[in-house]
Amino acid sequence: MKALVSIRPEYVERILSGEKAYEYRRRIFKRPEVDTLVIYATMPVGKVVAEANITGVLESSPEDIWERTGRHAGISEGRFKAYFHGCGTAYAIGLGDVYAFARPLTLAEYAPGIVRAPQSFVYIHEDVRRPDTASD
Repeated sequence: MKALVSIRPEYVERILSGEKAYEYRRRIFKRPEVDTLVIYATMPVGKVVAEANITGVLESSPEDIWERTGRHAGISEGRFKAYFHGCGTAYAIGLGDVYAFARPLTLAEYAPGIVRAPQSFVYIHEDVRRPDTASD
Protein backbone atom coordinates (compact mmCIF):
# COMPACT_ATOMS: atom_id res chain seq x y z
CA MET A 1 0.00 0.00 0.00
CA LYS A 2 1.07 3.57 -0.65
CA ALA A 3 0.70 6.82 1.26
CA LEU A 4 0.56 10.14 -0.60
CA VAL A 5 2.25 13.01 1.25
CA SER A 6 2.62 16.70 0.47
CA ILE A 7 6.18 18.02 0.67
CA ARG A 8 7.57 21.48 -0.07
CA PRO A 9 9.48 21.64 -3.37
CA GLU A 10 12.79 22.54 -1.68
CA TYR A 11 12.62 19.33 0.36
CA VAL A 12 11.50 17.28 -2.64
CA GLU A 13 14.68 18.38 -4.44
CA ARG A 14 16.75 17.22 -1.46
CA ILE A 15 14.97 13.86 -1.46
CA LEU A 16 15.61 13.42 -5.18
CA SER A 17 19.30 14.32 -4.76
CA GLY A 18 19.72 11.88 -1.86
CA GLU A 19 20.56 14.62 0.64
CA LYS A 20 17.30 14.05 2.56
CA ALA A 21 16.94 10.40 3.58
CA TYR A 22 14.07 10.90 6.04
CA GLU A 23 10.67 12.52 5.84
CA TYR A 24 9.55 13.85 9.21
CA ARG A 25 5.97 13.80 10.41
CA ARG A 26 4.02 14.69 13.53
CA ARG A 27 1.42 12.05 12.63
CA ILE A 28 1.98 8.77 10.87
CA PHE A 29 -0.09 6.25 8.98
CA LYS A 30 -1.44 3.40 11.07
CA ARG A 31 -1.52 0.70 8.43
CA PRO A 32 1.64 -1.42 8.66
CA GLU A 33 1.38 -2.48 5.02
CA VAL A 34 2.34 1.00 3.76
CA ASP A 35 5.64 0.44 1.96
CA THR A 36 5.75 3.29 -0.55
CA LEU A 37 5.65 7.05 -0.11
CA VAL A 38 4.09 8.94 -3.02
CA ILE A 39 5.61 12.41 -3.14
CA TYR A 40 3.43 15.38 -4.06
CA ALA A 41 5.42 18.62 -4.42
CA THR A 42 3.33 21.49 -3.08
CA MET A 43 2.81 24.76 -4.95
CA PRO A 44 4.16 26.24 -7.09
CA VAL A 45 4.87 22.74 -8.52
CA GLY A 46 1.55 21.17 -7.52
CA LYS A 47 2.30 17.71 -8.96
CA VAL A 48 3.05 14.14 -7.96
CA VAL A 49 6.74 13.88 -8.79
CA ALA A 50 8.11 10.64 -7.34
CA GLU A 51 7.68 7.53 -5.25
CA ALA A 52 10.06 6.25 -2.59
CA ASN A 53 10.37 2.86 -0.95
CA ILE A 54 9.97 3.08 2.81
CA THR A 55 12.85 1.44 4.68
CA GLY A 56 11.28 1.86 8.11
CA VAL A 57 9.58 4.31 10.45
CA LEU A 58 11.23 5.59 13.61
CA GLU A 59 9.05 6.81 16.48
CA SER A 60 10.54 8.65 19.43
CA SER A 61 10.96 12.07 21.00
CA PRO A 62 11.98 14.84 18.59
CA GLU A 63 15.35 15.08 20.35
CA ASP A 64 16.06 11.38 19.90
CA ILE A 65 14.89 11.38 16.28
CA TRP A 66 17.22 14.30 15.49
CA GLU A 67 20.12 12.56 17.23
CA ARG A 68 19.53 9.40 15.19
CA THR A 69 18.76 10.95 11.79
CA GLY A 70 20.02 14.54 11.75
CA ARG A 71 23.03 13.87 9.54
CA HIS A 72 20.70 12.77 6.74
CA ALA A 73 17.82 15.13 7.53
CA GLY A 74 18.13 17.47 4.56
CA ILE A 75 16.88 20.28 6.82
CA SER A 76 18.49 22.41 9.50
CA GLU A 77 18.21 21.53 13.15
CA GLY A 78 16.41 24.84 13.71
CA ARG A 79 13.70 24.01 11.18
CA PHE A 80 13.39 20.52 12.61
CA LYS A 81 12.92 21.89 16.13
CA ALA A 82 10.43 24.51 14.95
CA TYR A 83 8.38 21.85 13.13
CA PHE A 84 8.20 19.62 16.21
CA HIS A 85 7.82 22.42 18.78
CA GLY A 86 5.32 21.28 21.40
CA CYS A 87 5.22 17.69 20.12
CA GLY A 88 6.15 14.82 22.39
CA THR A 89 6.47 12.31 19.56
CA ALA A 90 8.21 12.58 16.21
CA TYR A 91 8.25 10.16 13.29
CA ALA A 92 11.03 9.72 10.74
CA ILE A 93 10.11 7.81 7.61
CA GLY A 94 13.23 6.23 6.12
CA LEU A 95 13.41 6.67 2.36
CA GLY A 96 15.07 3.98 0.28
CA ASP A 97 15.05 3.89 -3.52
CA VAL A 98 13.44 7.01 -4.95
CA TYR A 99 11.83 6.90 -8.40
CA ALA A 100 11.45 10.34 -9.99
CA PHE A 101 8.73 10.47 -12.62
CA ALA A 102 9.82 11.35 -16.15
CA ARG A 103 6.74 13.59 -16.26
CA PRO A 104 5.21 14.91 -13.03
CA LEU A 105 1.49 14.17 -12.77
CA THR A 106 -1.50 16.07 -11.46
CA LEU A 107 -3.37 14.42 -8.62
CA ALA A 108 -6.19 13.58 -11.04
CA GLU A 109 -3.76 11.87 -13.42
CA TYR A 110 -2.04 9.88 -10.69
CA ALA A 111 -5.01 8.95 -8.53
CA PRO A 112 -8.43 9.87 -9.90
CA GLY A 113 -10.74 10.65 -7.02
CA ILE A 114 -8.19 12.56 -4.96
CA VAL A 115 -9.15 16.16 -5.55
CA ARG A 116 -6.73 18.00 -3.27
CA ALA A 117 -3.34 17.47 -1.73
CA PRO A 118 -3.48 16.00 1.77
CA GLN A 119 -2.61 18.01 4.87
CA SER A 120 -0.94 14.95 6.37
CA PHE A 121 -1.30 11.89 4.12
CA VAL A 122 -3.83 9.80 2.24
CA TYR A 123 -3.74 6.07 1.52
CA ILE A 124 -3.49 4.92 -2.09
CA HIS A 125 -4.17 1.33 -3.05
CA GLU A 126 -1.76 -0.76 -5.09
CA ASP A 127 -3.90 -0.66 -8.21
CA VAL A 128 -2.49 2.83 -8.80
CA ARG A 129 0.69 2.03 -10.70
CA ARG A 130 3.86 4.05 -10.88
CA PRO A 131 4.32 5.65 -14.31
CA ASP A 132 7.58 5.53 -16.23
CA THR A 133 10.32 7.12 -14.18
CA ALA A 134 13.42 9.06 -15.01
CA SER A 135 15.58 6.78 -12.89
CA ASP A 136 14.40 3.39 -14.20
